[in-house]
Amino acid sequence: MRYGVTLQGVIPPVEFGELARHVEELGYDNLWITDSSLHAGDVYVYMTTALIATERLVVGSAVTNPLTRHAGITANAFRSLSQLAPGRVNCGIAVGDRPLLEFEMKMAKLKNLTETIDALRLLWAGEEISGEFGSSRFEGAKLLSPAGDLPVYIAASGPKTLTTTGRVADGVILLAGLFPEAIEFANQRLDEGRADSTRPSFDRTAFLYGAIDEDRQYAIDVARPIVAWFPQTAPAHARLAGMDQELIDKVVEIYQGGEFQHAGDAAKLISDDFVTKVAFAGTPADVREKVEWLETQHLDALTVFPLGDPETRLRTIEHFAEVSIRR
Repeated sequence: MRYGVTLQGVIPPVEFGELARHVEELGYDNLWITDSSLHAGDVYVYMTTALIATERLVVGSAVTNPLTRHAGITANAFRSLSQLAPGRVNCGIAVGDRPLLEFEMKMAKLKNLTETIDALRLLWAGEEISGEFGSSRFEGAKLLSPAGDLPVYIAASGPKTLTTTGRVADGVILLAGLFPEAIEFANQRLDEGRADSTRPSFDRTAFLYGAIDEDRQYAIDVARPIVAWFPQTAPAHARLAGMDQELIDKVVEIYQGGEFQHAGDAAKLISDDFVTKVAFAGTPADVREKVEWLETQHLDALTVFPLGDPETRLRTIEHFAEVSIRR
């Protein structure tokens, strides 16, 4: 089992490098950095900063999308990162999320996503390509130098996306509720896709959104906004967790803002029990029990996504290292 951290580029890049170094010193294997358009700093600046500041952390995007950048630009960015830190770069990608609204864009279709991944792999292999791949067009396009077969991870929660991920990707960034029905639901659909895949291996990393604090109620309150995200983007998991359709509709109706941090009044509708079922929230003892269970669930990596203010996020990162890496 590997352990990781997901961070947003919300502090200056110089400070972010210091934080990435601390994450490595705590013993983590992976660092994922969000690509949130206008809500955080540029993902490639922060990935570069993290790679320069560390020696062994594998750093990935969590996640980019096929719409806000041409696929050729994305391919070149990852080629350059892989030259900077060979073997330490993962390409995380998905169909896009709430921040696309500010660009008047809708989430990409799965066909767009898979064709974009095809273009990335062809370019990384040193091929010259022409034609239309998803929303990107090429004419005699070829990278300055090949990058090899970089790992592609897809962030997935819904059934069709999970099956597609198992079929075309090298790994999944699993955005699911942290309870048995949700993990079983996800693994079944990933396995369906893997049955039709030609990729040689597949890696499963579950993202654990939340907070760890000695004050259990505080941790739950910090995690509450992410749970309002599930009815919006992963309603199947909300239903599996026991949320009725009336509450799902209400949360969707009053959801505020693009990112989950701006869930506003929608988050207030979510009960404490539902938060602890879906998110990763509680005391160190609470989350240690959940980690021990997750380690039995056909996953390869657990990645904490700390929420809250900077001090709370840092405490969560350090507590998670204590309950997982340094047990």
